Amino acid sequence: MSFLTLNVTFFSAAVALILSPLFFWLSRRLTLVDVPGREPHKQHTTPMPIAGGLVLLGTLILIGLGFRIFNLPEVKSLLIPALIIFLFGLWDDLRGISPLWKFIGQLLAAAALIVSGVQVLLFAQPWLNYAVTMLWVVGITNAYNFVDSMDGLVVGLGGLAAAFFMLVTFDSGQQGLSVFSAAVLGACIGLFYFNAPPAKYFMGDSGSQFLGFLMAALGIAYNPVGFEPYASWYVPILLMAVPIFDTTLIVFSRLRRGHPVFIGAHDHTYHRLVALGISPNRAVLTMQIAALLLGTLAFIALTLPPLIANIIFGAILLLGVIVILFLDSPRIQA
Repeated sequence: MSFLTLNVTFFSAAVALILSPLFFWLSRRLTLVDVPGREPHKQHTTPMPIAGGLVLLGTLILIGLGFRIFNLPEVKSLLIPALIIFLFGLWDDLRGISPLWKFIGQLLAAAALIVSGVQVLLFAQPWLNYAVTMLWVVGITNAYNFVDSMDGLVVGLGGLAAAFFMLVTFDSGQQGLSVFSAAVLGACIGLFYFNAPPAKYFMGDSGSQFLGFLMAALGIAYNPVGFEPYASWYVPILLMAVPIFDTTLIVFSRLRRGHPVFIGAHDHTYHRLVALGISPNRAVLTMQIAALLLGTLAFIALTLPPLIANIIFGAILLLGVIVILFLDSPRIQA
């Protein structure tokens, strides 16, 4: 299995690299482009193809068929819900839909995930598990969409999370999820080459929401062997900590100032780091290194006594609150 995951990672990256020029061309033919001035917060000066979602989907389809990943029970349950998210994202990229329709698509995908048997199992009451599953899926999907504020950022964060899931699901005996995570990791590697600054194409909602949904679903499906939920519940949160932090910062800041939450602006974590004097590339690198360290810490904590592990999580949560208050200070003009 370890050799299979490495093979899948390699070929997935190769397929993404090969498909990128094709979907770059196809996006232009379909007028699937982000036109300058379409939204006030966007700064690009030439029309940019929105090909990231198509490349990600195309890569996963080809790798899934080639390595028969779709035959694995753990992966089958993710297919229809993920396709729902992709189609709503593509609709938004093509036509521009309201936040309400995006939310409806996310709820439909979360409901389909629950019906397929993938859900949070923390509580005795089924309705509470359903509610937390819906909240998690919608929240993480939006978090990855929100954090896509700079070239290469969301792809790097998604690739890091997929790499962690590839390793830990292998260790937990969930080989299907490990192979699928390897496919996502490889796709992110190929995407990163074309999406890193200066980007050749954008991810769009069809890419960032799709990637976020896959990470949310993997976070639910991952089942650490030998650990009770109360001792491991924080692991997916730490793996997605940077997108969660960015979304929390945005929502807190905009509500505090009476601004609409779902309107794009230059107030993301990335923009605030740049406002502090950090160069754009290092701002992206800072966020990705933070994701790497927090993901590593999640699995270090998993080996500790549950009380100590939860204290560590609480300390990280407190630190996050302090950083949010600092970044939202009036002194920092993003």
